[in-house]
Amino acid sequence: MSTNKDQKFLLTGNEASAEAAILAGCRYYYGYPITPQNEIMTHMSIRMPQVGGTFIQVESELAAIYMVYGSAAAGGRTMTSSSSPGISLKQEGISYLAGSELPCVIINMQRGGPGLGDISPAQSDYFQAVKGGGHGDYHTIVLAPSSVQEAADLVFDAFDLADCYTNPVMILGDAQLGQMMEPVIFDKKQKTDLSAKTWALTGARGRKRNIVKSFYPVKGELEVFNTKLQKKYREVEAEEVRYEEIDTQNADIVIVAYGTSARICREVLRDAKKKNLKIGMIRPITLWPFPSVIIGRVAERVQSMLTVEMSAGQMIEDVRLSVNGKCPVHFYGRTGGGIPSPKEILNKIIELSTIKEKVTCATS
Repeated sequence: MSTNKDQKFLLTGNEASAEAAILAGCRYYYGYPITPQNEIMTHMSIRMPQVGGTFIQVESELAAIYMVYGSAAAGGRTMTSSSSPGISLKQEGISYLAGSELPCVIINMQRGGPGLGDISPAQSDYFQAVKGGGHGDYHTIVLAPSSVQEAADLVFDAFDLADCYTNPVMILGDAQLGQMMEPVIFDKKQKTDLSAKTWALTGARGRKRNIVKSFYPVKGELEVFNTKLQKKYREVEAEEVRYEEIDTQNADIVIVAYGTSARICREVLRDAKKKNLKIGMIRPITLWPFPSVIIGRVAERVQSMLTVEMSAGQMIEDVRLSVNGKCPVHFYGRTGGGIPSPKEILNKIIELSTIKEKVTCATS
């Protein structure tokens, strides 16, 4: 697939993510089939041999994540992808990658859960992604695209962030984003100098040997290492928060939504204007680190906030922590592959506006 600036391709989110990984310098991909992300594997199986890379369809999700570990330890740009139950199986390996400070990219095109659930879009893996998911005190950097173009762009960023902080980076999409088709321009370039990975296990001829590990059996060593990790995470929180802020300056109610839910809420904003409702939106692009500061600031000047998710309510906990009691935080969500419609969300906003009016009348 030859690409040049301003050339557009009509691709699914899965295909765009895979091609972006190739262009970002990924040369090692390991995966196991699961709907709805199989197009990533298919694209990689075709393209990796063309660029001299390695594609392996492995025997299990566990094998995939540990092959990622091996390639990352050797300094390669490496990636795996899966969907919800498959990501659950990879969690131990993700903890090992974080504990060994190894860079890699993991794509999760979420489906309905719990268990095998269904293959419909969902956002019920939020806790799993942003709270660690595996054992130990660690974080993955989590990016949440809301369009096919952004899915491609964030793959480039994910590899650079992974190398910058020597840490796993997860892209949290969903079945709708993975399957839908939109025009894409591949105008980003690989930034990081991959030869600068002086810590990699590339052979110790002529230099001191490198050691990659997550096991610290001597008492006190692990606490020292964890202190180092937490310092790194505070740096990520200070430097890498990303979000989109829309019409919040004069809003009465501000929606907080990410990914596909945020796409739906854009239409809600347009419909709300027609009804003279003052509605804004904050769209987290990094789910970790979470945009707590901007949400807290906006909460000081609005009547309330509404968190919209395709789950029973997970991100709302981080929104409430960010708001810290400055305004009420409400929720609207659908579960098990249900997708909220703009009309449903708008009706919820109208309901909240009516409640506010009643409270105002009662206290005036």
